[in-house]
Amino acid sequence: MKDILQKLLESDTETEILEFKSAERQFDKNKLGRYFSALSNEANIKGKSNAWILFGVTDSKDICGTIISNKQINEYKLEVRNNTSPNLGFIDVHEVKTAHGRVLMLEIPAAPKGMPVAWKGHYYGRDGESLGALNIDELERIRLQSKGYDWSAQIVENACVKDLSERAIEKARIQFVEKNPNLKMDIKNWDTITFLNKAKITIKGKITNTAILLLGKSESEHYLKPAISKITWILKDRDNIEKDYEHFTCPLFLNVSKVYSKIRNIKYRYLQEGTLFPDEVDQYDPYTIREALNNCIAHQDYTLGGKIILVEREDGILVFSNSGDFIPGSVENVINSDAPENCYRNSFLANAMVNLNMIDTIGSGIKKLFVIQKNKFFPLPEYSFKNKKVKLVIVGKVDNPNYSRKLAQMPELNLFDTILLDKVAKNKVLKEEEIKHLKARKLIEGRKPNFHISSSVAKAMDEKESYIKHKGLDDDYYMKLIQDYLKKFNVASRVEIEKLLFDKFSDVLSLDQKSNKTKNLLQKLKKSGKIRLNDKRKWILDGI
Repeated sequence: MKDILQKLLESDTETEILEFKSAERQFDKNKLGRYFSALSNEANIKGKSNAWILFGVTDSKDICGTIISNKQINEYKLEVRNNTSPNLGFIDVHEVKTAHGRVLMLEIPAAPKGMPVAWKGHYYGRDGESLGALNIDELERIRLQSKGYDWSAQIVENACVKDLSERAIEKARIQFVEKNPNLKMDIKNWDTITFLNKAKITIKGKITNTAILLLGKSESEHYLKPAISKITWILKDRDNIEKDYEHFTCPLFLNVSKVYSKIRNIKYRYLQEGTLFPDEVDQYDPYTIREALNNCIAHQDYTLGGKIILVEREDGILVFSNSGDFIPGSVENVINSDAPENCYRNSFLANAMVNLNMIDTIGSGIKKLFVIQKNKFFPLPEYSFKNKKVKLVIVGKVDNPNYSRKLAQMPELNLFDTILLDKVAKNKVLKEEEIKHLKARKLIEGRKPNFHISSSVAKAMDEKESYIKHKGLDDDYYMKLIQDYLKKFNVASRVEIEKLLFDKFSDVLSLDQKSNKTKNLLQKLKKSGKIRLNDKRKWILDGI
């Protein structure tokens, strides 16, 4: 690093991608964040891979030294990663000791293609040595880079075949033949580069981000920075307390199996209707785990610098999460589509994973996850998309056996209907088009947001009692209860009437909604001349 430091000190002056700061004892975190945003954006615009802030160097390029501690540096790193968007961190912080004092070289990554870097919601740039807002032209120049950009297809300039795992390549050949049996004889005559080109993992013999990600040696991960090639498995107990964890990096092609082996896939037993003998199934179908993990790898937005996380909970739940938006928009779009998605974030990576038999691109993977859970009478998979993260929850147990079983056995319901009714059962928010669809099919009743399964569905599922609990009874029934109460006890306060009615109202109503319904019933009875308030503001029968 001394050579790099010397070259930076010999530069004519500070530039848009180089900043000198004396910072002898400390440096303002907010100011550091603004410089990080500016230098990162300028490095992107100038086609550089990195930029620099040097602590312990004056504006006149004299080394004054800094005593900023490693603890302070770790605080700076955390502050930067937490407040930049996308979340980025320093590539590294290098310490160089010189005769004139200690210098800290903070190496900043260039902004990812198509993604200008903001600090606390604001984009910064440089005009010569001046720090200020990133001008609109430069902002658009960075944003326009995303059109047609595929991170997974980018060439890793300094990498070669020796940076790839021989074992991973050998296994990749086997999987490639399994996917393409007609090439079984041809592949025997291909050397390593020819095979990698044919499998569309490299481009004309050049190593791509995809090649490092899937087949790279563990020590080759640094080529991907600021991207991260990592899957973290975490085991949590029933109280959501972490018990164990492990990180897995390159080659992900091999390490997916290692992640899978960490999951305790015990046998699950439950009674089928009409039999005394229990069914025994795997808690998690192997296809479900592999499909979910491989989807995380294929669709992760690596420019955000995040990692793939798999949380295994001891109460029978798996949670998969990866960075990036869900490109199809919604799971329902995927389920309803008869064709594969026509747009992939990492097209080159996805194609390579298809050739290695890791995923398919015919659009059936997510559908199959739902069908597997449905046929086992397990809760359907749940997806959520927030804060540029995709989260998938897989439950490995029967939640409501009667409901799940009957729902799965209704032949008139297609997979889309089943998914929407599952959302109703879980009190999830429905979109307007989903509400219209379910009402047109006469599958739900009620008013937004308090929907429940319709009487026809309840009858078919033998859930009549549950239907009544969710729908509630007619207003005439409740008004008769009020009048009968007053006939017997002569007088009643609002609190006493609420106590009489609340447990008889629909279970889907909140306390506020139940209170409003009570108020409306009382006003209805009052207007019809059946009841009135006495001078003590209590309800009595009219005429008394």
